[in-house]
Amino acid sequence: MFSIICWSLVLSLIINGVLFLLAFRFKSDKLTDASYAISFIALALFAFLKSQRTSYITVGVVLVCIWATRIGSFLLYRVLRAGSDHRFDGMRENFWRFGKFWLGQALTVWILMLPITLLSSGKSQWHSFALIGVAAWLTGFVLESVADFQKYRFAQNPANKKQWIESGLWYYSRHPNYFGEILVWIGIYLYAFPGLSLASKLVSIVSPLLITTLLLFVSGIPILEKSADKRWGSEPAYKVYKHRTSILIPLPKKRA
Repeated sequence: MFSIICWSLVLSLIINGVLFLLAFRFKSDKLTDASYAISFIALALFAFLKSQRTSYITVGVVLVCIWATRIGSFLLYRVLRAGSDHRFDGMRENFWRFGKFWLGQALTVWILMLPITLLSSGKSQWHSFALIGVAAWLTGFVLESVADFQKYRFAQNPANKKQWIESGLWYYSRHPNYFGEILVWIGIYLYAFPGLSLASKLVSIVSPLLITTLLLFVSGIPILEKSADKRWGSEPAYKVYKHRTSILIPLPKKRA
């Protein structure tokens, strides 16, 4: 177990380290989102190659690769259309600040991939419990994909330039895409669960806990909520929207 975890970490650090040097050299935002997807796919394929290559581990690897390909291509397309990623303004020119982001990304990918990484050295037989994981993953994947598409299409309409989105899934949640992403990684963990040893179960549960913590309390919802409050916090209509709309899980509107 320890060996596969260490090699997975080394691989993630190498991939992100090399792409960081290229991104810093050309002061580019284009590689950040692409590298995120590439890292997941590389670690998934590494786990597959180190495994017994059964149908059980194959499906787990495929789930990760489908999610990574979708989100990576979407984020890359978005930044190519926008021309730059404003998250890195004032950062891409600073070696250490920009490097810290890439290091954090490498570690995040490594931790999120722990269930599949450890599954590669676990049991290889199917278990009906794994279907619960597939169902959770599929629900999350659809929610995140649809929410991302709806928000992107909304933002492309010039008439919506100074508006917040309150249609589609965003009518029922202020951050449905984040709820979908959390479900994806809960699903990956539940899928791998039957094939993991007790120690691996305890170690890899940090994967869904990490993504949930990041999105709820660190780099996800808090930043976007603060930005939204700054833009629309003084508007009565936004206050009503914020009061009535669930922050994460899509739910019916509260009464005004």
